Amino acid sequence: LSTMVAAILSGQWVSSLAEWPIWLMSVCAIAGLVFGSDKSVSAAVRLARLLGMPAVIVGATIVSIGTTAPETCVSVMAAYSGNPGLALGNGIGSIICNMALIFGLCCCVCTLPKDRFILRRHGWLQFAAGLLLTGTIYVLAIQAGGMDGIVLPRWLGYSFCVLLVIYLGLSVHWSRQHPSQAIGDTREHTKGTTSPRLWAEVSKDLLYLAAGLGLVIVSADVLVSNVGEICLRHDVPPDILAVTLIAFGTSLPELVTGIAAIAKGHPELLVGNIIGANILNVLFVVGASASVANLSVPSQFLYLHLPVMMASLILFCIYIAWPGKTFRRWQGIPLLALFVGYYIAISCIL
Repeated sequence: LSTMVAAILSGQWVSSLAEWPIWLMSVCAIAGLVFGSDKSVSAAVRLARLLGMPAVIVGATIVSIGTTAPETCVSVMAAYSGNPGLALGNGIGSIICNMALIFGLCCCVCTLPKDRFILRRHGWLQFAAGLLLTGTIYVLAIQAGGMDGIVLPRWLGYSFCVLLVIYLGLSVHWSRQHPSQAIGDTREHTKGTTSPRLWAEVSKDLLYLAAGLGLVIVSADVLVSNVGEICLRHDVPPDILAVTLIAFGTSLPELVTGIAAIAKGHPELLVGNIIGANILNVLFVVGASASVANLSVPSQFLYLHLPVMMASLILFCIYIAWPGKTFRRWQGIPLLALFVGYYIAISCIL
């Protein structure tokens, strides 16, 4: 029995399956990541409101962390299981998907407002986080004397996690200063609610939160095992699959959240969610992964993945500085073109 349990936890059982069940389980695992993260975020928001936390703080912390939970779980488990290319590629690939695909597409189909207060703070922090990761990797490449043998040390992961805590503190501070966020106490939602009923609702949301996070963790474990087996059978580098299929799959919460925000008439939520998720993809996803194990950096990151990521972030910074109170629809076209060109380049590598 102990041998069987060890094989299940290590993912060894996947190698005995035919290929179509592996692909089917991968799709189900991605669905589980999206569903679990969505339910855990919803439960966390309800819980925060029940406990009287302002909605702006919920959006700046809980929601952004919740939508990056799939990327974090997949990357941390990949790093722990010895797949550094998958761990790093998922974080960077998710930034490319968020900015070049999701923001680019939504920018083309509707008018997205510019919240100058948020963009001048979080927007530039997003660029700074991407530049920090990129600059660090290139400095390590110079020290290594080439594109091979680059390793992100664990102390760097710890440093990113410290920066994550600082960023969350700044988010809370800035949220309280936002000129349009002077709303009333969110505890108005619980007026008239008796204490036993309140704690019953809190307990229910805690259970939903635990169940949602548990589903995310299990789905991430299954996905990492399946992806590793697919890469092994088809000689596909794990980092390539990570920045394509896995990055898109784990970015679905941002896509779903963005579509829902636009449909409900709150397009500003899309912009804020993408910016926050991209910052967390560097500080939380890469930081937590590097804290678990040293991450070796495949050479493709230096000449393809990182340049494309920085190009998308630079385009967004140009759009921030562009005059006007809204993003222009045509501004989504260069981002979508960058995304298409990126995938064409990946197909050439394969």
